[in-house]
Amino acid sequence: MFDLKGYGHQLASGTLVTVEIFLTSLALGLVIGLIVALVKLSRRRLLRKTADLYSDLIRGLPELLTILLVYFGVPILITRLLDGFGIDFYLEVNPFVGGVVALGLYFGAYASEIFRGAILSVPKGQIEAAQAFALTSAQIYRRIILPQAWRIALPGLGNMTLALMKNTALVSVIGLDELMRKTSMATAITHQPFAFYFTASLIYLALTIFTSIAMHFLERRTARGVKEIHA
Repeated sequence: MFDLKGYGHQLASGTLVTVEIFLTSLALGLVIGLIVALVKLSRRRLLRKTADLYSDLIRGLPELLTILLVYFGVPILITRLLDGFGIDFYLEVNPFVGGVVALGLYFGAYASEIFRGAILSVPKGQIEAAQAFALTSAQIYRRIILPQAWRIALPGLGNMTLALMKNTALVSVIGLDELMRKTSMATAITHQPFAFYFTASLIYLALTIFTSIAMHFLERRTARGVKEIHA
């Protein structure tokens, strides 16, 4: 379609990095979201308030600012704290790690609310029945609550997952050689912005469509038993 001037392999390598940061951030965000959701449902008020503070703070910040704070701000903060204790240490964050942590924290803040609502949606009668069979709290969560909460949460998580895929482009600002940065570099050298940015848009669109299909497959798979019961 377009003459990419030999930079096609650069876009391919950038796409691979984009997929890697997307999958890693998604896994981290899901773990953070589930843990924070469970903390929000804790009986300990201090833990609940801490979890609420985290989600409110992260959701109140632009995602780009979160990335910049994690990559530039956290190392400076840790360095100064250690310097206050007389420890001469300088922390430098890898762009991939910084991007994954920032995106994971952002995804986790929203996922925590989705998981929390899904867990509360599980019928209390099922939990009481499990307690009547002398199941422990861990067994109730593992066998009763979490499988159903996962099914209920999937549509909301699917929307967040699509947003995460597109937001991976933001990590280009911290120097990570993902698709958007590779595209910008090729554009600066060849002076053909339309060809490269249009190609990048097609790649992002393909990745988003594939992600959407995967999430739809998961939703149908987790809903199979429910459909059979209600049939």
